[in-house]
Amino acid sequence: MILTIAALAAAAIAAATVAGPQAHADQPVAATVDYANTPYASKRPSVEALTNLGRLMFSDASLSASGRQSCATCHDPQHAFGPPNDLSVQLGGRDMKQPGKRAVPSLRYAQNVPPFSEHYHDDDGDDSVDAGPTGGRTWDGRADSAHDQARIPLLSPYEMANADAAEVVAKLKKAAYAPLLRAGFGDDIFDNTDRAFQAASMALEVFQESPADFYPYSSKYDAFLRGQTQLSQQESRGLALFDAPDKGNCASCHISAVAPNGAFPQFTDYGLIAIGVPRNRKIPANADPKYFDFGLCGPDRTDFADRPEYCGLFKTPTLRNVALRKSFFHNGVFHSLEQVMQFYVQRDTHPEKWYPRNRDGSIHKFDDLLPQHDANVNTEPPFGRKPGEQPALSEAEIQDVIAFLKTLTDGYRP
Repeated sequence: MILTIAALAAAAIAAATVAGPQAHADQPVAATVDYANTPYASKRPSVEALTNLGRLMFSDASLSASGRQSCATCHDPQHAFGPPNDLSVQLGGRDMKQPGKRAVPSLRYAQNVPPFSEHYHDDDGDDSVDAGPTGGRTWDGRADSAHDQARIPLLSPYEMANADAAEVVAKLKKAAYAPLLRAGFGDDIFDNTDRAFQAASMALEVFQESPADFYPYSSKYDAFLRGQTQLSQQESRGLALFDAPDKGNCASCHISAVAPNGAFPQFTDYGLIAIGVPRNRKIPANADPKYFDFGLCGPDRTDFADRPEYCGLFKTPTLRNVALRKSFFHNGVFHSLEQVMQFYVQRDTHPEKWYPRNRDGSIHKFDDLLPQHDANVNTEPPFGRKPGEQPALSEAEIQDVIAFLKTLTDGYRP
């Protein structure tokens, strides 16, 4: 049975009224909420209340200008809060016909993403390594928290397409769960648009810190790390190839080892890196030959527009639940893990497979960058081999790595 937002809101209000803060005490929730810098409401709701409220908002399509798109439309809970289809970019806008410009990332396992920094120091024992641009949310790292990130789709003209915060707040005021906002933040919460919008953003942020939903650590690999199961021979070979510096070298960015403090791996170092992904000509914005998505240096992010050394750098995503995805990289140019792995190992050995030719017959390598940005592109293994050389991984080894990547899907049952 599918419950409406109104029914879910009624249930949440009833639970809050009858059971108070213990209504869902058995469910894991984020440990704390920092109210120190949010003096915007006359009351302070509990983490549980914020989680319940954020959950309702996340699935509420009435918060969009079209009335047909919620956060969950693109960040589907059944697909690890990533896209449910194989579109390179999703459709939205006031008419649900406006294509986006970037692929939709998963929202899972973002709880430890640090704020963006140009000079992130990765401490390892006695050494401190400057890892370069690191952290932040979205493909270009411009949002430092889920609170900041939540504003982007609500106001983006090709996503939920509200004209401004006031339009969002007007919809919240009429929502079935508006009593929860008043109960949590005070009867006067809708008296000030900025305060109400900030309260809504906080609810979405706290929901996205819910462990059961967003970082359950329930994959086969997690069970393996706990000693609850064993990897198959193929999965074990894939892990070894994933880690090997002279083979896949995937773990150099997508960290697979348990941290010194015992934390399970996030399969990302949170860095931003340029790997020269081919231009996706199926994205309508790319029909304009003068349009380029350079990631860290723009166009969506504007504070580094004058930093050409940052052009082409995009966030390293977590590989947890990657096997559920049907579009890959910031522009969704590939649609299978086989394509992704083949690109990694053949980008430099067989560039003709991935890039178009110039009029003179030469290969237009890194065709989604300008020539002056080519030096930004990473050349560490498995990249860096010369044309015609053997790729770092054979087709059989690629299948081994993919078998391992499938162990990162949540919901494993021994």
